[in-house]
Amino acid sequence: MASERSGDGDDRAVAERLDAERPETVLPEAAPPEPVQATVIIVGGHEGGGDVELEPLAEHGPLLRSAPGKPLDEAVHQALENSAQPVCVVPMTLGRDPQLVADTARALTWLTGGVHAGRVMLAEPFGDATLLTGWLRVAVSRAAGELGATDLAVLLTANAANRFDDAELFRIAHLVKAQADVPWVEVAFHGGDPDVTEGAERCAQLGARRIVAIPAGFGPALEAPVAEVVDSGRLLSPATISGMLATRVAAAMLRLGRGDDGIAAGLDANHDHGHSGDPWQESVSDAS
Repeated sequence: MASERSGDGDDRAVAERLDAERPETVLPEAAPPEPVQATVIIVGGHEGGGDVELEPLAEHGPLLRSAPGKPLDEAVHQALENSAQPVCVVPMTLGRDPQLVADTARALTWLTGGVHAGRVMLAEPFGDATLLTGWLRVAVSRAAGELGATDLAVLLTANAANRFDDAELFRIAHLVKAQADVPWVEVAFHGGDPDVTEGAERCAQLGARRIVAIPAGFGPALEAPVAEVVDSGRLLSPATISGMLATRVAAAMLRLGRGDDGIAAGLDANHDHGHSGDPWQESVSDAS
């Protein structure tokens, strides 16, 4: 009996030693879920957002460029037909074109029901007045560092639009001037009043010895050279635009996952901007 117990003990010792020497079985890690991609449509207005230079959005599918109205309708149809991906529409305003946001939302209202419901979303606008003011302050600070702040006038330029959007640029210029270390921050419009030449002349009359033009839109500061005016270049780099755009798309997709396509919120984007009185409401004829 003793010898049998001894044999059993030896067998257990051998089994334990073999277990200790046996390599652990490592289960493969589960592959991370594939990121949800979207077809991105950028919609431009008078600020030039439809023609921006940007880097590829690697996380998403193709990028389409459009404008409000029929072009946007066609772009959305194309995106829905060519891919099963959701479609994210981004109004490319820096904060001075709320009408673009409202028009884009109205163009998408036909998608809130039917077979395409849940596949199309309206992202928040690319920028807003607060962001634009901050970007302009950075550009002004950079120009002052390169050219010297003493006797330097900054000329903020943009495409002329309407009295409300144009007035908004004067307000933003005042906010920029309040925290800028330069004597003058003036405004001029491409195709508006004052135009860029008149704006430069005003800066000289105020006593500026150097004038730098900084764009308050996506386009260039100067459409053609202007005597004695330094062109600062584009306000935002392609990398900055791509990064901001990716942020807007990601946020829109999160909201879509919670059942919010963002379209209803965009309908009244211009309500407090002086364009009209009552908030937008779907008419009886539209509803039918």
